[in-house]
Amino acid sequence: MHIVIIADSIDKQSAGIHYYTKNLIIHLLKNDKKNSYTIIKLNQKVIKEGISSISLPNTLKFLKNDPIRNFFTLPGLIKKMKPDIVIEPAHFGPFNLPNHIKRITVIHDLTPVKLPEFHKIGSRLLQKLFFPHLIRNADQLITNSLNTTADLNHYYPKSKQKTTPIYLGKADFFKPSFNEKVLNKYKITQPYFLSVGTIEPRKNLKTLLKAYKIFRRETAQKVKLVICGNVGWKSRSFFQTFFKHPFKEDILLIGYADRLDLPFLYSHAKAFIYPSYYEGFGLPVLEALSCGAPCVISNRSSLPEVGEDAALYFSPESDRELADHLKLLCNDEQLGKELGRKALAQAEKFSWTKFADEFINVLNQFDAKL
Repeated sequence: MHIVIIADSIDKQSAGIHYYTKNLIIHLLKNDKKNSYTIIKLNQKVIKEGISSISLPNTLKFLKNDPIRNFFTLPGLIKKMKPDIVIEPAHFGPFNLPNHIKRITVIHDLTPVKLPEFHKIGSRLLQKLFFPHLIRNADQLITNSLNTTADLNHYYPKSKQKTTPIYLGKADFFKPSFNEKVLNKYKITQPYFLSVGTIEPRKNLKTLLKAYKIFRRETAQKVKLVICGNVGWKSRSFFQTFFKHPFKEDILLIGYADRLDLPFLYSHAKAFIYPSYYEGFGLPVLEALSCGAPCVISNRSSLPEVGEDAALYFSPESDRELADHLKLLCNDEQLGKELGRKALAQAEKFSWTKFADEFINVLNQFDAKL
């Protein structure tokens, strides 16, 4: 079969869906010895040495999401290629294709529908307008977790017969890694708690700040807090809380860290904290587990699927519960070591090779139907 992958997210994003799409392409091409692939993306940025792609820029270059490209030029190019299957890994598309071309759409989460307050108005409107259409027209839907599958099936019952959950993997360089020079690069001194994620309401970092205040007031241990991630939308409330924080001098906002530095940041941390209200999967949690970091994570959405019994859990509404977990870890060295051992074992359950093999199985199910 000839399969087209729409890889725009590699050029438009730098976080979760960017890495998902990149690894999807790399590992499908590596593992699939049966099918052929064509990659279409916005620009000529190299995905990986040896992987070629077709560049199709936006017609309206001032727009991030160009409707002319999405609805006309991109479908027109795909039709000329006459593929058997088109994969859209970025939640939105593909559009305007004839019925004989099978469509696979990846649904990463249902936050625009389930928690619309965490999205911009434009995003909410687009999802409301096009999501039912996407669900109806897709021949196959891929999700990142059982929780996202359940959410999708609940809000869109027609998706039940064509949804397959496939867990993500992690890069091989996410492993226990120790080098204090990396900490010096970001001006981090030990010990420290670490949180990784964009500063935006869904990541619930205000609860983390409040829990850290409780922790510092109730213990003599001076453990710093390092928050790693870009500044996202609706971040004013976070910064208002941060600037008034009584222990602000011990909170480091280091911005977006080099991805190759993350294993060192995870490995040296006293604990990794992920207080998110909702995730489709939770890739930073898997990365932290892979580095043997003791993990303290929200008990919501897909996160318990990723962490299982290798993490401590708390309600994302409870700064008190989170603070108590942090105190427990600091007072019980053996607990931290045990969580670290469990983390490494849990992380072994996930790999991009396993992900690719399961994805290829889904693709090959179409072979008999074509």
